[in-house]
Amino acid sequence: MDAYLPVLVMIAVGVLFGIVNLVAAELLGPRRPTWRKLTTYESGMEPVRTARERFSVKFYMVAMVFIVFDVEIVFMYPWAVQFRQLGTVGLVGMGLFIAVLLVGLVYVWQKGILQWSK
Repeated sequence: MDAYLPVLVMIAVGVLFGIVNLVAAELLGPRRPTWRKLTTYESGMEPVRTARERFSVKFYMVAMVFIVFDVEIVFMYPWAVQFRQLGTVGLVGMGLFIAVLLVGLVYVWQKGILQWSK
């Protein structure tokens, strides 16, 4: 139990910090709601459509492709840290990994998912 005490203290401090900040913002923050403050924020521009509109499937496809390739980069960090210890086997393994990613990228590119308009 003594080994977990620092972890429990850190969790308690994190939760307490979050609660204190929320309460302080509620008690000390200004309360002057106006139409402009309550409207949808679109990068400083006037909203042109409702927030409930449907998005094109291409938007979600590009987002999923981005997430897939972003997560794959996370797998490259441990490899880069242990590069010298892994030797040739690690280099060949990462080469195959990158080759699979490139095949996926070419497939996505051929399907036209990365093009917003035709």
